[in-house]
Amino acid sequence: MTAPAHRPTSTAHPLVAAFVRFVVCGGGVGLASSAALVLLSGRMSMVVANALISVVSTVLATELHSRISFRSERRGWSVHLQSGLTVAVSYAFTTGALLLLHSLQSAPSAVVEQSVYLSASALAGVGRFALLRVVVFAERAAKNDAVLGKSSVAMTA
Repeated sequence: MTAPAHRPTSTAHPLVAAFVRFVVCGGGVGLASSAALVLLSGRMSMVVANALISVVSTVLATELHSRISFRSERRGWSVHLQSGLTVAVSYAFTTGALLLLHSLQSAPSAVVEQSVYLSASALAGVGRFALLRVVVFAERAAKNDAVLGKSSVAMTA
């Protein structure tokens, strides 16, 4: 009798799986934020409601991305600050795309404007995923080894 063949629990590449989790978590927070904005807009000004929801949704999304998307052990306010900076960069990118569109075309149609915005948002999302994965939630094993005085050469010898 032969042993059963080992089957991986996930056939997807880990990077693709992390990206799917990132999109689901971020999209879920985005939908919840949209609903919350509608609920709050009748009770306070839209500007205040949007600011409040932006902060809360960024904190919530960062926690979800840490725990679910990237399965990271990193926690704390420094992670939230770094993640917030990626949101600010994404905002600047999408705003810049719309400003560029309006400088090239004085009165673009709603379809063109939304196409530019959604395309810029998609690119910003991919860029944000990369920054979060490589910078914010990157594994710190090499850094921890250096702090403990270990080196890869010593570990292989």
